Amino acid sequence: MARSRKIKAGDGRRARVILRLAKGESYQRIMLLEGCGSEFITRWRKRFEAERLAGLYARHRGRIVSENVLSLEAQILSATQQPPPDGSTHWTTRKLARQLGVSHSRVARVWAQAGIQPHRLRRYMASNDPQFEEKALDIIGLYKKPPLNAAVFCVDEKSAIQALDRFDPVLPLSPGRAERHGFEYYRHGTLSLYAALHTASGKVIGHTAARHRSAEFVAFLEQLLACLPQEQAVHIICDNLSAHKTKAVFRFSGPPPQPTHS
Repeated sequence: MARSRKIKAGDGRRARVILRLAKGESYQRIMLLEGCGSEFITRWRKRFEAERLAGLYARHRGRIVSENVLSLEAQILSATQQPPPDGSTHWTTRKLARQLGVSHSRVARVWAQAGIQPHRLRRYMASNDPQFEEKALDIIGLYKKPPLNAAVFCVDEKSAIQALDRFDPVLPLSPGRAERHGFEYYRHGTLSLYAALHTASGKVIGHTAARHRSAEFVAFLEQLLACLPQEQAVHIICDNLSAHKTKAVFRFSGPPPQPTHS
């Protein structure tokens, strides 16, 4: 405790006082070196003798929070959950502070304690599929506990990737200067990127195509299966894109009783 740089300064000083007492140093010397009084030394010596290491920790747990402070914090949290009256997208600490007549630092402290960040948002999608739970359970089961000796791939694609060619050369980075690209470019159309994540190994297999149709999707699946042993079962997890549900895809994958997508 005396050598640690991560504990509180008061805890470290109390530990050093006990160590100096154990060495037989006098009160006067300890008071001079540690900057404390004789009552401080006596109090913590007695607590250490009675409780050992547990007695070296402070007994003061902070002052009791008043009802007014708790009420104000509740008011801040309640107002944060309401939209700003001026039509802006979200609250800021200063905007809410002006609204409630408090300091912006208090609003920031309340937000930090509650883990609230009004400027951030997360999106979600609600499914209207009546069989969503059964399908989700099937997908989660493939991720968490795949069938024995089977390969599970998570497949997705990124369409409309611009294939750009710069007119001017790319200037490499140098000390004090970032890498620079020319402003003008030539556009060679767009590409679609297909990628499959092998969930067991983490390996990603990718393929680019000029178009984004079921034919390109089937070609990518053929490339995917060519990397695997012929006797190995393969499970493909993909989304509900229309190109994934054509007759060509079903003919390639076999006649399943009910295609499952998530």
